[in-house]
Amino acid sequence: MAALRYAGLDDTDSEDELPPGWEERTTKDGWVYYANHTEEKTQWEHPKTGKRKRVAGDLPYGWEQETDENGQVFFVDHINKRTTYLDPRLAFTVDDNPTKPATRQRYDGSTTAMEILQGRDFTGKVVLVTGANSGIGRFPLVAA
Repeated sequence: MAALRYAGLDDTDSEDELPPGWEERTTKDGWVYYANHTEEKTQWEHPKTGKRKRVAGDLPYGWEQETDENGQVFFVDHINKRTTYLDPRLAFTVDDNPTKPATRQRYDGSTTAMEILQGRDFTGKVVLVTGANSGIGRFPLVAA
């Protein structure tokens, strides 16, 4: 939190608090990744929420991105005359939600057993019925 305060971003509106030993970082092209200093590993997904994030938009007015002699990206705030390795855009990350195919619900509470079983061959199978209004039942299927 001290790094956020130093960068002038002590209030990030973040609900995604990181566990102890974790740090949020960005790549040069704006993707957010997470460094686990305890296990010395990195990952793309937030350690608690499992979400992927990216920074949105350009640097704030007066900020500039530079690279030091070791290849580390750092940020210069020309207005307040400060330098930090913390990307000021981290306060404004957006979730990277890959588009998932829309799933169509085939059955609901009014679906009958015959509608579900239509077109299926259960010859010689045994069915275990649970969740009915009176106990558990075991029935051999008989072709009608």
